[in-house]
Amino acid sequence: MSSVGREKILVIAPSWIGDCVMAQPSLALLRQQYPDATIHVFAPKWSLPVLKRMPEVDEVLENPFGHGELKLLKRMRLGRMLGKQGFTRALILPNSMKSALVPYFAKIPIRTGFVGEMRYHLINDIRVLNEVKLPKMVDRYTSLSYPATQSLSINSPMPVLTVDSQSQVASVEKFSLNLERPIVSICPGAEYGIAKRWPVKHFAQVVKQCVAKGWQVWYFGSHKDAPIAQEIIELSGGLGISLCGKTKLDEAVDLLALSNVVLCNDSGLMHIAAALQRPIVVIYGSSSSDHTPPLSECVEILSLNLECSPCFERECPLGHMRCLEDLSYELVFDAINKLINNSLPENNLNNV
Repeated sequence: MSSVGREKILVIAPSWIGDCVMAQPSLALLRQQYPDATIHVFAPKWSLPVLKRMPEVDEVLENPFGHGELKLLKRMRLGRMLGKQGFTRALILPNSMKSALVPYFAKIPIRTGFVGEMRYHLINDIRVLNEVKLPKMVDRYTSLSYPATQSLSINSPMPVLTVDSQSQVASVEKFSLNLERPIVSICPGAEYGIAKRWPVKHFAQVVKQCVAKGWQVWYFGSHKDAPIAQEIIELSGGLGISLCGKTKLDEAVDLLALSNVVLCNDSGLMHIAAALQRPIVVIYGSSSSDHTPPLSECVEILSLNLECSPCFERECPLGHMRCLEDLSYELVFDAINKLINNSLPENNLNNV
C-alpha cells in the first residue's frame, strides 16, 4: 500500500512484554501503509529493549506511569509536551481510559483505538471490537493499523524480533557459555501468577532427561524467577546454568535465539522465543492458547483442557492445580525430543 503523505505516528504500547511482542505485526503494517512515516512507541521502561529489536520503530519513548497510576496532571503535562512534536496520528493499543489520555492531551488529530473504558471523548477514530471475529490479541492489534472503512479478514503476520550478532557474541562470552552442545532453554516463570507455572518438580525431571541425552540446559527469567530456577537446579542434582536475573532483556533475546528448543509457560519470554522463530514447547494451565498463542510455525502446545480450565486466575480457585500438576514430564520431554531432533542440523553458530 502506498504512502498517503508523511506521517508522524505515536503508538501507545501495552504494558506486558508479551503483548508488546504481539503488537509488532501492527507496527509492520503501519510501516507498509506509511513507508515515509516516523513511528514512535510509548511504552514502559521494561519493554523498551524488545521494542528496540523491532526495525519498524524509529524511536521509543518511556512511559513513566506504573500499573494503575492515573496521575492526571502529569499525563496532561506530558501530553502537552508531546503535542509540540507534530504527531499526526496515534494508535492506542490498550483498552484502558488511562492509555488514551496522553494522545488526547497532545491533541493528536487522529486517535485510533477500540471503544474500551470510557473513551468516547478521548478517541476520535473509534473502533468496536468484535471478540468473536477477533479472538486473538495479535489480530486485534493488527486490525487497528488498517483504516476503519477497510473490510478485513485478519490474518496477522508472525511477530519478528531482530538479533544483534555482536551483542550476541558478547553475551556468550560474558556468561562463559558453550555452544558445542544442543541447547534447551527453560523459562520457568510467569509474571501473571502461580496458576501459569508448571511445577518445579516436573521441570527438574525434564532437565534430568535432557542432560542424559547430552543436551545442555539454560534457564531464563527475571530476578523473580531466580529462586524458581535454583529450586529446579537443586531438585535435578545441580544441572543447568541459571541466567535468571543476570541478563538484561536484550541479552536474553540474543541468547534465546541460540536455543534448539525453548520450554516455557505462557509468559512474555514465550512470545519473545516465538518471535525469534525458535522451536518452542509451551505449557498452558489457567490460560488459553486461543487468545494469546505462541506465534511460531514450530511449536508444541501442551494443555490438559480440563473442565475447570482455562479459568484465567492467578491462583487455582479450586486449590488443586490439576491443569499443571497432572501434566506429566514424560509428555513434555517427548515434545522437546521431537522438536530438537528437527533442529539439530542447524548450527547454532550461524545465529551468532
